[in-house]
Amino acid sequence: MEGKNVHVFNLAMRTADMLVKMFGSRCEVAVHDFADLKKSLIYLAGNVTGREIGCPITDLVLQELAKQPEEIEDIPNYKTKSGKGITMKSSTVFLRDDQDKVIGALCINYDISMMIQYGAEIQNFINFDANQDKSENFYTTVQDVIQNMVDQVLEVFKKAPTHLTLEEKIECVRMLEEKGAFLIKGSTEYLASVLGVSKFTIYNYLQKIRTQNEYHLEEPVKSR
Repeated sequence: MEGKNVHVFNLAMRTADMLVKMFGSRCEVAVHDFADLKKSLIYLAGNVTGREIGCPITDLVLQELAKQPEEIEDIPNYKTKSGKGITMKSSTVFLRDDQDKVIGALCINYDISMMIQYGAEIQNFINFDANQDKSENFYTTVQDVIQNMVDQVLEVFKKAPTHLTLEEKIECVRMLEEKGAFLIKGSTEYLASVLGVSKFTIYNYLQKIRTQNEYHLEEPVKSR
């Protein structure tokens, strides 16, 4: 660490300490001095990679240093693995002197192994059955339940409820019957008011639909 560049490395070391204090024990920040690449590691805050002061520079940094000086760029957010197989998220910031010459690097390594494990567990938990195509609404009043179910069915017809034909009104009742709407007390009266008919008319539609359904259930299978 040359005297004229001490302030650059001192700032890098202080930054390393601050980052580890901020991100915790899974964070490691190394400061390298390129004056001697064989033992470039001069400071280490935290320790994820198992290295010690005096360790050599990494192959990735060497690859970048092999470029022309003006082509050397910081390397953000890349995936690495330690010698112990720890998966890390890493970034390298090159340190420069007053003449913009690259003199070292500040390298951040964050152990994300546990995050990957938790991520797999979370992904497994939030997966849904691909064969299930259902939706569910949650209400605070019975009136909301009835109104929403009727609105869903009427939306299919794309016209004002009072303009529905007889066949469409019966189909509307059939669809609501399949949804279980008439299990709720008051649904018949509400639908009658929306369609502009009497509740007895709705009862008649229901009776016709239920009779048809019973007939289809009881109809014997014809032999071939």
